[in-house]
Amino acid sequence: MHLKREDSPSLYAIGDLQGCRDSAQRLIERLPPEAGLRFLGDLINRGPDSLGTLYAVRNLGTRAKALLGNHDIHLLAVAAGVRKKSRSDTIDDVLSANDADALLTWLRHRPLAIREGGFLLVHAGVLPQWTATQVMELAAEVEEQLRGRNWEEFLAEIFGNTADRWHDGLRGIDRHRVVINALTRLRFCTPEGVMDLKSKEGPGGAAQGYMPWFDVPGRRTADVTMVAGHWSTLGLLTRPNLMLLDTGCVWGGHLTAARLDPDPQHRDLVQIKCPQYRDPLN
Repeated sequence: MHLKREDSPSLYAIGDLQGCRDSAQRLIERLPPEAGLRFLGDLINRGPDSLGTLYAVRNLGTRAKALLGNHDIHLLAVAAGVRKKSRSDTIDDVLSANDADALLTWLRHRPLAIREGGFLLVHAGVLPQWTATQVMELAAEVEEQLRGRNWEEFLAEIFGNTADRWHDGLRGIDRHRVVINALTRLRFCTPEGVMDLKSKEGPGGAAQGYMPWFDVPGRRTADVTMVAGHWSTLGLLTRPNLMLLDTGCVWGGHLTAARLDPDPQHRDLVQIKCPQYRDPLN
Protein backbone atom coordinates (compact mmCIF):
# COMPACT_ATOMS: atom_id res chain seq x y z
CA MET A 1 0.00 0.00 0.00
CA HIS A 2 1.43 3.35 -1.06
CA LEU A 3 1.19 6.30 1.27
CA LYS A 4 -0.47 9.42 -0.04
CA ARG A 5 1.63 12.56 -0.05
CA GLU A 6 -0.15 13.98 2.97
CA ASP A 7 0.45 10.78 4.93
CA SER A 8 4.18 10.65 4.22
CA PRO A 9 6.59 12.38 6.58
CA SER A 10 8.06 15.40 4.85
CA LEU A 11 11.79 15.73 4.31
CA TYR A 12 13.72 19.02 4.29
CA ALA A 13 17.25 19.84 3.19
CA ILE A 14 18.95 22.67 5.09
CA GLY A 15 21.85 24.82 3.90
CA ASP A 16 25.17 25.53 5.59
CA LEU A 17 24.86 26.25 9.33
CA GLN A 18 28.52 27.22 9.95
CA GLY A 19 28.16 27.41 13.71
CA CYS A 20 24.98 29.52 13.71
CA ARG A 21 23.13 27.45 16.30
CA ASP A 22 20.46 30.01 17.17
CA SER A 23 19.53 30.48 13.53
CA ALA A 24 19.38 26.72 13.05
CA GLN A 25 17.05 26.30 16.00
CA ARG A 26 14.77 29.11 14.83
CA LEU A 27 14.52 27.53 11.39
CA ILE A 28 13.84 24.04 12.73
CA GLU A 29 11.02 25.43 14.88
CA ARG A 30 9.31 26.58 11.69
CA LEU A 31 9.38 23.14 10.10
CA PRO A 32 6.85 20.35 10.69
CA PRO A 33 7.80 18.55 13.92
CA GLU A 34 7.66 15.16 12.22
CA ALA A 35 9.80 16.23 9.24
CA GLY A 36 13.10 14.53 8.53
CA LEU A 37 16.05 16.91 8.28
CA ARG A 38 19.04 16.67 5.96
CA PHE A 39 21.89 19.10 6.70
CA LEU A 40 24.08 19.81 3.67
CA GLY A 41 27.43 20.05 5.47
CA ASP A 42 29.57 22.79 6.99
CA LEU A 43 27.82 22.43 10.31
CA ILE A 44 30.58 24.42 11.97
CA ASN A 45 33.12 27.24 11.64
CA ARG A 46 32.99 30.99 11.07
CA GLY A 47 29.84 31.36 13.20
CA PRO A 48 29.65 32.00 16.96
CA ASP A 49 28.77 28.56 18.32
CA SER A 50 30.33 25.61 16.56
CA LEU A 51 30.11 23.42 19.65
CA GLY A 52 26.44 24.17 20.31
CA THR A 53 25.60 23.56 16.66
CA LEU A 54 27.19 20.11 16.73
CA TYR A 55 25.25 19.26 19.89
CA ALA A 56 22.00 20.53 18.37
CA VAL A 57 22.33 18.45 15.20
CA ARG A 58 23.57 15.34 17.00
CA ASN A 59 20.72 15.56 19.53
CA LEU A 60 18.15 15.37 16.73
CA GLY A 61 18.95 11.67 16.61
CA THR A 62 17.40 9.65 13.81
CA ARG A 63 15.33 12.59 12.67
CA ALA A 64 18.41 14.13 11.05
CA LYS A 65 21.27 13.20 8.76
CA ALA A 66 24.19 15.53 8.18
CA LEU A 67 26.71 15.58 5.37
CA LEU A 68 30.39 16.38 5.77
CA GLY A 69 31.46 19.70 4.30
CA ASN A 70 34.91 21.17 3.79
CA HIS A 71 34.80 23.02 7.12
CA ASP A 72 33.85 19.85 8.96
CA ILE A 73 36.76 17.97 7.39
CA HIS A 74 39.06 20.88 8.25
CA LEU A 75 38.02 20.60 11.89
CA LEU A 76 38.81 16.89 11.90
CA ALA A 77 42.23 17.58 10.40
CA VAL A 78 43.03 20.27 12.95
CA ALA A 79 41.98 17.93 15.75
CA ALA A 80 44.22 15.24 14.28
CA GLY A 81 47.16 17.63 14.35
CA VAL A 82 47.72 17.47 10.59
CA ARG A 83 46.39 20.91 9.64
CA LYS A 84 46.79 24.34 11.19
CA LYS A 85 43.92 26.56 12.25
CA SER A 86 43.32 29.71 10.27
CA ARG A 87 42.68 33.05 11.95
CA SER A 88 39.06 32.96 10.76
CA ASP A 89 38.32 29.61 12.43
CA THR A 90 35.81 29.42 15.29
CA ILE A 91 36.41 25.84 16.35
CA ASP A 92 38.25 26.21 19.64
CA ASP A 93 35.08 25.44 21.61
CA VAL A 94 34.85 22.04 19.92
CA LEU A 95 38.52 21.23 20.32
CA SER A 96 38.47 22.06 24.04
CA ALA A 97 35.15 20.40 24.88
CA ASN A 98 35.22 17.72 27.57
CA ASP A 99 33.63 15.29 25.12
CA ALA A 100 35.62 16.41 22.08
CA ASP A 101 36.65 12.86 21.20
CA ALA A 102 33.05 11.67 21.14
CA LEU A 103 31.92 14.65 19.07
CA LEU A 104 34.71 14.19 16.54
CA THR A 105 33.98 10.48 16.31
CA TRP A 106 30.34 11.28 15.61
CA LEU A 107 31.34 13.86 12.99
CA ARG A 108 33.74 11.63 11.07
CA HIS A 109 31.00 9.02 10.76
CA ARG A 110 28.79 11.41 8.79
CA PRO A 111 28.36 10.63 5.08
CA LEU A 112 29.72 12.53 2.09
CA ALA A 113 26.64 11.83 -0.03
CA ILE A 114 23.03 10.85 0.59
CA ARG A 115 20.67 9.39 -1.99
CA GLU A 116 16.99 9.30 -1.15
CA GLY A 117 14.33 8.72 -3.74
CA GLY A 118 15.13 10.83 -6.76
CA PHE A 119 17.45 13.17 -4.82
CA LEU A 120 21.24 13.12 -4.50
CA LEU A 121 22.62 15.31 -1.71
CA VAL A 122 26.25 16.44 -1.47
CA HIS A 123 27.91 19.42 0.15
CA ALA A 124 29.43 21.06 -2.93
CA GLY A 125 29.06 19.31 -6.28
CA VAL A 126 29.82 16.34 -8.50
CA LEU A 127 32.03 15.87 -11.54
CA PRO A 128 30.26 15.54 -14.89
CA GLN A 129 31.67 12.05 -15.57
CA TRP A 130 30.06 10.52 -12.47
CA THR A 131 26.68 8.84 -12.33
CA ALA A 132 24.60 9.04 -9.16
CA THR A 133 25.47 5.42 -8.38
CA GLN A 134 29.18 6.16 -8.84
CA VAL A 135 28.95 9.19 -6.55
CA MET A 136 27.60 6.98 -3.78
CA GLU A 137 30.30 4.36 -4.35
CA LEU A 138 33.12 6.90 -4.34
CA ALA A 139 31.73 8.62 -1.26
CA ALA A 140 31.61 5.27 0.52
CA GLU A 141 35.30 4.66 -0.23
CA VAL A 142 36.29 7.89 1.51
CA GLU A 143 33.83 7.38 4.36
CA GLU A 144 35.46 4.03 5.08
CA GLN A 145 38.82 5.76 5.48
CA LEU A 146 37.45 8.52 7.71
CA ARG A 147 35.75 5.98 9.97
CA GLY A 148 38.74 3.67 10.21
CA ARG A 149 41.47 3.46 12.83
CA ASN A 150 43.98 5.27 10.58
CA TRP A 151 41.75 8.30 9.93
CA GLU A 152 44.38 10.77 11.19
CA GLU A 153 47.00 9.49 8.77
CA PHE A 154 44.43 9.59 5.98
CA LEU A 155 43.59 13.24 6.69
CA ALA A 156 47.29 14.13 6.61
CA GLU A 157 47.34 13.18 2.93
CA ILE A 158 44.10 14.38 1.38
CA PHE A 159 44.46 18.18 1.14
CA GLY A 160 45.65 19.97 -1.96
CA ASN A 161 44.44 21.78 -5.08
CA THR A 162 46.51 19.70 -7.48
CA ALA A 163 44.04 16.83 -7.21
CA ASP A 164 41.75 18.61 -9.65
CA ARG A 165 40.60 16.04 -12.20
CA TRP A 166 39.19 12.55 -12.40
CA HIS A 167 40.05 9.57 -14.53
CA ASP A 168 38.92 6.00 -14.04
CA GLY A 169 42.46 4.76 -13.45
CA LEU A 170 42.96 6.82 -10.29
CA ARG A 171 43.84 4.73 -7.26
CA GLY A 172 44.78 5.24 -3.63
CA ILE A 173 45.17 8.67 -2.09
CA ASP A 174 45.02 10.50 -5.46
CA ARG A 175 41.60 9.00 -6.05
CA HIS A 176 40.39 9.98 -2.59
CA ARG A 177 41.72 13.53 -2.93
CA VAL A 178 39.73 14.11 -6.10
CA VAL A 179 36.57 12.69 -4.54
CA ILE A 180 36.84 14.88 -1.44
CA ASN A 181 37.66 17.98 -3.49
CA ALA A 182 34.66 17.47 -5.74
CA LEU A 183 32.11 16.57 -3.09
CA THR A 184 33.14 19.23 -0.57
CA ARG A 185 34.81 22.08 -2.52
CA LEU A 186 33.65 22.15 -6.14
CA ARG A 187 32.16 25.25 -7.77
CA PHE A 188 33.61 25.49 -11.28
CA CYS A 189 34.95 22.89 -13.67
CA THR A 190 35.58 22.44 -17.38
CA PRO A 191 33.40 20.21 -19.59
CA GLU A 192 36.13 17.59 -19.11
CA GLY A 193 35.75 17.82 -15.33
CA VAL A 194 38.94 19.74 -14.46
CA MET A 195 38.17 21.64 -11.24
CA ASP A 196 38.97 25.24 -10.33
CA LEU A 197 39.44 24.92 -6.58
CA LYS A 198 40.51 28.52 -5.92
CA SER A 199 37.69 30.73 -7.18
CA LYS A 200 34.94 31.58 -4.69
CA GLU A 201 33.10 34.05 -6.90
CA GLY A 202 29.57 33.78 -8.17
CA PRO A 203 28.84 32.16 -11.55
CA GLY A 204 30.05 35.24 -13.42
CA GLY A 205 33.52 34.79 -11.93
CA ALA A 206 34.38 31.64 -13.82
CA ALA A 207 37.79 31.54 -15.48
CA GLN A 208 37.90 31.04 -19.23
CA GLY A 209 36.88 27.50 -20.14
CA TYR A 210 35.23 26.86 -16.77
CA MET A 211 31.57 26.87 -15.78
CA PRO A 212 29.42 26.01 -12.76
CA TRP A 213 29.56 22.26 -12.23
CA PHE A 214 25.80 21.91 -12.60
CA ASP A 215 25.78 23.59 -16.05
CA VAL A 216 28.25 21.23 -17.72
CA PRO A 217 26.55 19.73 -20.80
CA GLY A 218 26.01 16.01 -20.55
CA ARG A 219 26.47 15.83 -16.77
CA ARG A 220 25.66 12.22 -15.90
CA THR A 221 23.75 13.07 -12.71
CA ALA A 222 21.12 15.02 -14.67
CA ASP A 223 18.72 12.11 -14.14
CA VAL A 224 18.44 12.88 -10.40
CA THR A 225 17.69 16.09 -8.54
CA MET A 226 20.96 17.38 -7.13
CA VAL A 227 20.82 19.14 -3.74
CA ALA A 228 23.88 20.99 -2.41
CA GLY A 229 25.13 23.94 -0.39
CA HIS A 230 28.66 25.41 -0.15
CA TRP A 231 28.33 28.29 -2.64
CA SER A 232 27.13 31.32 -0.69
CA THR A 233 28.14 33.80 -3.41
CA LEU A 234 25.75 31.97 -5.73
CA GLY A 235 22.88 31.97 -3.27
CA LEU A 236 19.58 30.21 -3.70
CA LEU A 237 19.12 28.45 -7.02
CA THR A 238 16.27 26.07 -7.77
CA ARG A 239 15.47 24.21 -10.97
CA PRO A 240 13.41 21.06 -11.54
CA ASN A 241 16.57 18.93 -11.13
CA LEU A 242 18.70 21.23 -8.96
CA MET A 243 18.46 22.83 -5.50
CA LEU A 244 21.37 24.91 -4.16
CA LEU A 245 20.68 26.11 -0.65
CA ASP A 246 23.67 27.95 0.84
CA THR A 247 22.18 31.41 1.28
CA GLY A 248 24.96 32.89 3.43
CA CYS A 249 23.61 32.58 6.96
CA VAL A 250 26.93 33.38 8.63
CA TRP A 251 27.41 36.40 6.35
CA GLY A 252 24.11 37.97 7.37
CA GLY A 253 22.04 36.34 4.65
CA HIS A 254 19.40 33.67 5.22
CA LEU A 255 19.25 30.09 6.41
CA THR A 256 17.17 28.06 3.99
CA ALA A 257 15.28 24.79 4.19
CA ALA A 258 13.65 23.22 1.13
CA ARG A 259 11.17 20.40 1.07
CA LEU A 260 12.44 17.41 -0.88
CA ASP A 261 9.37 16.54 -2.91
CA PRO A 262 9.36 14.72 -6.26
CA ASP A 263 7.06 17.42 -7.64
CA PRO A 264 8.94 20.74 -8.01
CA GLN A 265 5.66 22.56 -7.36
CA HIS A 266 5.63 21.15 -3.80
CA ARG A 267 9.24 22.02 -2.88
CA ASP A 268 8.29 24.63 -0.33
CA LEU A 269 11.02 26.95 0.89
CA VAL A 270 11.36 28.11 4.49
CA GLN A 271 13.85 30.89 5.22
CA ILE A 272 14.87 32.99 8.18
CA LYS A 273 17.01 36.14 8.19
CA CYS A 274 20.28 35.66 10.05
CA PRO A 275 22.48 38.03 12.06
CA GLN A 276 25.73 38.95 10.34
CA TYR A 277 28.50 37.21 12.26
CA ARG A 278 31.22 37.58 9.63
CA ASP A 279 32.11 40.24 7.08
CA PRO A 280 32.67 38.58 3.68
CA LEU A 281 35.24 41.26 2.80
CA ASN A 282 37.45 40.42 5.78
